[in-house]
Amino acid sequence: MSSQPALTAANLLDELQATLMHGTVARRVETLRRVTDLYLDGEVDYSDDQVTVFDDVFNCLVRNIECNAKVLLAQRLAQVKAPPRIIHHLAFEDMIEIAAPVLSHSEQLDDAALIANARTKSQRHMLAISTRRSLSGAVTDVLVELGSQDVVHSTVRNPGAEFSDSGYSTLVKRAELDEALATELSRRAIPRAQVLKMIALASASVREKLKAANPDAAAEVSSAVKTATRLARSAPAAISRQTNIAHGLVRALYEEGRINEEQIYIFANERKFDELNQAIACLAGTSVETAEALMVESRDEGLLILAKVCKLSWSTVKAIIRMRDELTSAKSGDLEECRFTYERLRTSTAQQVLRFHRMQQSTAVAKPPAACAAGGMGPSPPGA
Repeated sequence: MSSQPALTAANLLDELQATLMHGTVARRVETLRRVTDLYLDGEVDYSDDQVTVFDDVFNCLVRNIECNAKVLLAQRLAQVKAPPRIIHHLAFEDMIEIAAPVLSHSEQLDDAALIANARTKSQRHMLAISTRRSLSGAVTDVLVELGSQDVVHSTVRNPGAEFSDSGYSTLVKRAELDEALATELSRRAIPRAQVLKMIALASASVREKLKAANPDAAAEVSSAVKTATRLARSAPAAISRQTNIAHGLVRALYEEGRINEEQIYIFANERKFDELNQAIACLAGTSVETAEALMVESRDEGLLILAKVCKLSWSTVKAIIRMRDELTSAKSGDLEECRFTYERLRTSTAQQVLRFHRMQQSTAVAKPPAACAAGGMGPSPPGA
């Protein structure tokens, strides 16, 4: 039971009406201050009905007060469990000095309200949202899609911000033209699939710039960029602790004979990118870095080569393609055409192509990363 005296909407609204009809500006502001004080003095004890009364009063007052008083009201209500309608009203004010405290701090705003605000208000509103203590992937999807450079950087720097696969893909694309953003992203533990895509995009961009500047040295440029790309993929900063753990667990399962096509299909359906690449690397007898490169940097051809070496069925290959496309926002070609190509591809041809990739890697890197198998193929998956 509330410890505060019972409040009635009629009494408060009668007093409010008299103030608005006959009171001076100073009287209006004083009434707002007293109502705010009354609410803040006992807000944890008010019942839902009493909070609704305060909501009615606040919403009546804000339509008839000056901006400075609204700023003060927003600052005071942003930090507490305030009545929901007044918080929504303040958050959608055009004047950023009013909206910002609420957008940055109020826990009364749900994802739907934050997304609507980001889509309909200004970049400064989005910047305020980007500083919240926590941000869901649904909200950051909108911020990184529609936000200015300042908004995107602020969102990425926020340790409480979560990002969906789609959000990371958008960030990676923006980082291609924004070196500072790429640096900010490198400080986050972003999914391995997005790390690889960022490296691939950056490498492609560098390659094109160097070729344009040195048209007579195109072959040398491509070779140098490929070598730098391989080194970047295997650099400790590009491999998170979570990725290392996933790789280690899969290698242990492989050594126990528990990695087969069925397990690869499960990894694909569960969108376990790191586990999938390591499992394919083990079955194909190559390094995980080669498997990742063929998975992300090529379109479908590299994936089909790996799958054919592992003797995977088309249903498993299709699941892998869908997982890869979802995680990296890639766009595969026609699946029927892919299936036709896969069925025509000979295992011996796929093995030859993979050997070429192994040779390239060992030539470019003085100490190539350890593979699950030193050479030929691992055991064929049961039932493949």
